[in-house]
Amino acid sequence: MAETDQDFYQKLRKQVKEWSEGETHRSYRWTRWILIAPDLFHLLIRLSADPEVPVKEKSRVALVIAYFILPLDLLPELILGPMGFIDDIVLSAYALNALINHVDPSILRRHWAGEEDVLEVIQNVLRFADRMLGSGLFRRLKRILH
Repeated sequence: MAETDQDFYQKLRKQVKEWSEGETHRSYRWTRWILIAPDLFHLLIRLSADPEVPVKEKSRVALVIAYFILPLDLLPELILGPMGFIDDIVLSAYALNALINHVDPSILRRHWAGEEDVLEVIQNVLRFADRMLGSGLFRRLKRILH
């Protein structure tokens, strides 16, 4: 991982952890998912450099990385704080779910820094995506990758 990517990962991890420890955010219903945002970002960075990931899929992964880093998106973190990572998390899960059709799932597991099984995380995020975002925003996110 490049130093700037590592710095972003560490900054993101620290920001989300501090936010989640706040009194009002511990009980926020999506805090569990927001806490995996840094791990998803880390996974995307690692997959973008993995020679076993096809170039076409790397371009999709790069798009999601850019979406994570860009300051303004559908739910901007600049305004919403870590709650703004919900769209990044859903977009990541959607892209990773598509990637599983083109690479061995063990590649994702090899690069995953999270505690839960990455495939279960992806499926659980997608199962709750409409509730997290609303179906209109979820449809808009899907269009970003197509």
